[in-house]
Amino acid sequence: MEFKDYFPIWNKLNSSEQKRIENSISYRKAPKGTILHNGLQDCLGLLVIRSGQLRCFIISDEGREITLYRLFERDMCLFSASCMMRSIQFDITIETEKDSEFWIIPPDVYKELMDGSLAVSNYTNELMATRFSEVMWLIEQIMWKSFDKRLAAFLLEESNLEDSLSLKITHEKIANHLGTAREVVTRMLKYFQSEGMVSLTRGTIEITDTDKLETLTTK
Repeated sequence: MEFKDYFPIWNKLNSSEQKRIENSISYRKAPKGTILHNGLQDCLGLLVIRSGQLRCFIISDEGREITLYRLFERDMCLFSASCMMRSIQFDITIETEKDSEFWIIPPDVYKELMDGSLAVSNYTNELMATRFSEVMWLIEQIMWKSFDKRLAAFLLEESNLEDSLSLKITHEKIANHLGTAREVVTRMLKYFQSEGMVSLTRGTIEITDTDKLETLTTK
């Protein structure tokens, strides 16, 4: 598969714009755990994901993390080129959660295309609106949903992503995703275990009652 198969508005670009991208993009592979972008001072470029899974998160002054959203195959990451978007005034870190492959469009090239192409400009605005909606959804979850519901939803999401009821994930990692302390996660998981929803072993969480978890998220 070529880049054009992963870039949704490729056919809306003229031949000159297509050639501009083809002559500037680079292809890269990154193993799980690689930090691709680290804050406002970092300006890697636009990422178009060919395969893998990326996590976009922010870090508080105290060092606590919270996941904003994730990126998957065919997704495009704008915040890795934050230098070209003056409206972005907060640091976002982007890390590979799985071995990943992606193309990089240099920020100056994409800015040039965005300024000159209505199709690129509209697509960029749609992406920004989508990410903003995801962040607003996250804020609503934090403000209005109790932690047991958020944790249950996270476990179900992980199970769906991994296509498995056995999750190889630490309590610390879950805490980083949900923006809380490891001890809070551990206490709630132990409660889930006492209620028969999960089984805990070192480094693994086995979901034993999906229905109970789903019911919890909708209460």
